[in-house]
Amino acid sequence: MTGATLHQTKVHTPTDRTRWRLRADDGKQTWHYLSEEEHRANPQTDIEKYWLGLKLDAPELPKPKTALEAARNGYEFFKRLQNEEGFWSGEYGGPMFLLPGLVITYYITGEKMPNGWAQEIIQYLFNRAHKDDGGWGLHIEGHSTVFGTALNYITLRLLGVDAEHPVCVRARGTLHKLGGATGSPSWGKFWMAALGVYDWEGMNPVPPELWLLPHILPIHPGRYWCHTRNVYIPMSYIYGRRATFPLNDLTRKLREEIYTQPYESIPWYQQRNNICKADEYYPHTRLLNFLNGGLVIAEKVTSRSMIRKAALRAAYAQVKYEDENTHYLDIGPVNKVMNMLSTWYEEGKESEAFQKHLKNNIDFMWMSGEGMMMNGTNGSQLWDTALLTQGVIESGLAHEKQNHESMKRVLTFLDVQQIRKNPPFMKEGYRDPTLGAWAFSNKHQGYTVSDCTSEGLKAVLLLQGKLSYTDDLVSVKRMEQAVDIVLAMQNSSGGFASYESVRGPAWLEYINPAEVFGNIMIEYCYPECSTACVLGLTYFRDQRPNYRRDEIDATIDRAVKFILADQRADGSWYGSWAICFTYATMFACESLSSVGQFYDNSEPIRNACEFLLSKQREDGGWGESYKSCEQHRYVEHEETQVVQTSWALMALMAARCPDKAAIQRGIRMLMRRQQPDGQWKQEAIEGIFNHSCSISYGNYKHIFTIWALGRYGRTYGDETL
Repeated sequence: MTGATLHQTKVHTPTDRTRWRLRADDGKQTWHYLSEEEHRANPQTDIEKYWLGLKLDAPELPKPKTALEAARNGYEFFKRLQNEEGFWSGEYGGPMFLLPGLVITYYITGEKMPNGWAQEIIQYLFNRAHKDDGGWGLHIEGHSTVFGTALNYITLRLLGVDAEHPVCVRARGTLHKLGGATGSPSWGKFWMAALGVYDWEGMNPVPPELWLLPHILPIHPGRYWCHTRNVYIPMSYIYGRRATFPLNDLTRKLREEIYTQPYESIPWYQQRNNICKADEYYPHTRLLNFLNGGLVIAEKVTSRSMIRKAALRAAYAQVKYEDENTHYLDIGPVNKVMNMLSTWYEEGKESEAFQKHLKNNIDFMWMSGEGMMMNGTNGSQLWDTALLTQGVIESGLAHEKQNHESMKRVLTFLDVQQIRKNPPFMKEGYRDPTLGAWAFSNKHQGYTVSDCTSEGLKAVLLLQGKLSYTDDLVSVKRMEQAVDIVLAMQNSSGGFASYESVRGPAWLEYINPAEVFGNIMIEYCYPECSTACVLGLTYFRDQRPNYRRDEIDATIDRAVKFILADQRADGSWYGSWAICFTYATMFACESLSSVGQFYDNSEPIRNACEFLLSKQREDGGWGESYKSCEQHRYVEHEETQVVQTSWALMALMAARCPDKAAIQRGIRMLMRRQQPDGQWKQEAIEGIFNHSCSISYGNYKHIFTIWALGRYGRTYGDETL
């Protein structure tokens, strides 16, 4: 029977952690649970031990006396985590709404999870239940919400955890205190309705008919931000079919457990706009509620018409385009499992498409000492590796003989992972060109990202232009293709967005239906992306001054003007991809320092330095909370953070801040936090997206500390601290 394979799982203890192996395969990072025989034949590496939290026999290094020595120790440790393909694997977890979609999809389709997954997902959710109330939030550091608590409670039950297990008892109590599962945001309502424990009538319509509209209309979903449209494509397909898992004993019990009143007595039509206040970050606008009311009426007609059949065909065609364009990896884990479920309904479990989806789920799964999570993409391999490379080269460490092989492997990775073609269904799938781009993770996922392309280009230019021992693996023609990609992505404002140029009008945000995220409807321009593009073009112009020179000069000039215009009155910039003002101010200072007229005591640079110095703590470091991203004002973290201290120091040094003593205090703080084997310990979460959801960048604590320490050594010399 469909669904039986999961809820019969009764193992609630973690697996033998020594049997997990992390494989690198053409830019992919995948965890595998080995048999006893395979385990004995394949000893664990330092990389696997590190991420699993097992004892790592890393030697104690000489205590550093200078910043450069500390950077060298840091890289000596971090090199141990570089795999043979040249990149650094890493966790990209944090959101708590990813695993439920995966588990619900496995349950509905009746597919068996790979060995070890169920036990370790259970363990992860046990470990991530909040100590104070037993619930789960939108992300690992967020307060308990209906969205997080309802879906993760359901996940545990589907995986075989008894309703009377203490973790479930506490979670259920918190869920009931929050008003029960009826107060879930729309994405939670969708997954519960698909499972059959919520009624589709209680969800605002997600009409697939939008895909039948002419593209010229501003509300056509092809104009939405790519992450948003790719979630709502399969959601509209499943909603349009009212695809629902048939009731069984477990789902009947869930109907009893997750609500505060009998399921049959719930007035479902009143639940469409019922969102718990603990969940609501972006409330519905009056316009959205008005439109939803009209769609409810229209749904009574279209759901039974030939129009609905045509709309479902159009929506599923978009599912296929996305799958084919990304080798069945898709842009992220949310639409990945929704596309998988859509494929199961449309083509069946034996279809080639469904089997490809099933095979590629492993790319998103990550093991840690806490258990198995689902990453926010299939990794951040390219992004992390390109940034680390720049820090190692700027510090001079790349010139040291013991690091030559490491840098050669990086270049090989960057060479292999540059995208060499455009997507097969580019126009039909509303995709931009990808020829010459680098993606966030690897070439297989295949989405152009403006700053990833620029950071990849910068890393290649440095590796091939600044190091005597590397070969020219990436040709001039391919670097020019990367430049072509970047130039084409600039917007009329002068700024750069993330995956695509801005396509839709800003007023589309008034119909943002997600409730828990801000700024999801269209692309927006960011100082971080704009800075990366300015620097990528600047580095290229220095080495290849004759290629599209006038266009490059004009693009850089417009981008710098955008960055200046985006500066806030207090001297900071708001960061959309990490936390928050510290991060964006670092990027802005990097770009402004690359254009000479802003170097010497300019007002924007001076104001940026004053802002950062005003946030320095007594211990010399900086610490900013993710709540800055939510509240759009600087919020102090309870503790100083090495990552944010590194960002602040890099900004101050890029800006040539005259307060050397303040910079020295920060450098000393980084050196105090460094462990005897050269590493830094994980502290608070580093990343953010859509204003409200934090996400982990587990390698940042090494990338930016090494870079900041190395920059200090380059700037101030080999002085004892």
